[in-house]
Amino acid sequence: MDMFYETLSLTLHLAFTATCILLMIGIPMAYWLSRTQSAWKPFFEAVISLPLVLPPTVLGFYLLLALSPNSALGNFLATRFGIQLIFSFEGLIVGSVIYSLPFMVQPIQSGFENLPKNLAEAAYVLGKSRWVTLFRVLLPNIKPSIITAIVLTFAHTIGEFGVILMIGGNIPGETRVASIAIYDEVEAMNYDTANQYALVLVIFSFLILFMVYALNKKYFHIKGR
Repeated sequence: MDMFYETLSLTLHLAFTATCILLMIGIPMAYWLSRTQSAWKPFFEAVISLPLVLPPTVLGFYLLLALSPNSALGNFLATRFGIQLIFSFEGLIVGSVIYSLPFMVQPIQSGFENLPKNLAEAAYVLGKSRWVTLFRVLLPNIKPSIITAIVLTFAHTIGEFGVILMIGGNIPGETRVASIAIYDEVEAMNYDTANQYALVLVIFSFLILFMVYALNKKYFHIKGR
């Protein structure tokens, strides 16, 4: 039972950490993509969206090669900073951030693009800087998009399997998250334990989605008054 709670705790810790990191980097990226007229925009959008179409094992395989101690990057991190990302919780965070990036960026970018352009222009006329306009004017007006992005990212990270398995393996207390545990228990024919993990994830995911729909409905109801 201790292993059960440890695995769930590690899963939630990974999802929470990855979501927080992605929120910090996703908002500036989404804002830039929604405003830029650069010819490189389709290229960056394609790179960000790549995890949506790539098989998780493909992405996990290349991350395994890129982060291994034998690679230039992995060797640099190991020799200069003493960091080994393969088969570690930190490596899971890196993989989760890359794999869940489009789930954070795309909803927020869509929210920015659907805002009236004169909203930001009015703030600039009143002497507000770009950062003040972003945090005080634009972000408050795309709350549903931000909530959706957070929930999708969190839920997607919880359900990760291929990427996690490739770069993290199945180390109890370190990289053994719920999705890996379910697979492991099914292979061992421990269906009761696998069902416990699966049932917790189903209930948890349903509650998160329910709260999102309820909050968004309340937001649009208040805004529509």
